[in-house]
Amino acid sequence: MTKYMPFVYDEANFLTNQKCFIITGQNMAYLNAFLNSSLFKYCFRDSFPELQGGTRELSKIFFDKIPVKLVSLEQNEIFRKIVNSVQSDYTIEQTKYIDTLLFDLYNLTTEERKVIGYVEIK
Repeated sequence: MTKYMPFVYDEANFLTNQKCFIITGQNMAYLNAFLNSSLFKYCFRDSFPELQGGTRELSKIFFDKIPVKLVSLEQNEIFRKIVNSVQSDYTIEQTKYIDTLLFDLYNLTTEERKVIGYVEIK
């Protein structure tokens, strides 16, 4: 359960406790960008059950319902560079840039982009 949406891209192989999920595989930088994006947060509101105190339940069964496009290794590399930059020196401009990359990847219309907007869940 969480009020926050902290997804971290890790190239240093850190370990975590039982309260965290670890996802492995290809194109993890892209997946991290997607999970931290306004696009995902927009989906998050409707896809993850709200619990007491304004928290949400993050369970695999709810993640399975979110469509995630496949990307090439080259596209993942673009996301890897910007995700590493955001994690070392966060700016709203960088996160909005990631949103734009994802909106383009999903071929969202201008109207769809306006409906989603910039979603910040802290």
